[in-house]
Amino acid sequence: MSNDLLSKTCVPCRGGMPPLTRAEAEDYLAQTPDWALMDDAQRIQRSFSFKNFKEAMDFVASVGKLAEAAGHHPDIGFGWGWATVAWQTKKIKGLHENDFIMAAETDRLFGA
Repeated sequence: MSNDLLSKTCVPCRGGMPPLTRAEAEDYLAQTPDWALMDDAQRIQRSFSFKNFKEAMDFVASVGKLAEAAGHHPDIGFGWGWATVAWQTKKIKGLHENDFIMAAETDRLFGA
């Protein structure tokens, strides 16, 4: 499936702008269907499954490298056979297009 978000780049958000509305977030969510809106549409989250701890740890490390390169950092939890990634733009206390770009990139890393 083609994903227009993968053709975009995460750009620095300086704050001072409103977060996406629920309707806007739902439009972006259509391009990242494995993700869920959380906390009244203030963040998106997805859980990933792996065969063992090392696969989960390697995936988390890959997401960390992606985040550092983009200057946009998720909340990540992981353990044996699982990882959870949540994106939010903390400067605006909600969602921005950048979060969906990073979700699409996270999916790409996972092989989705």
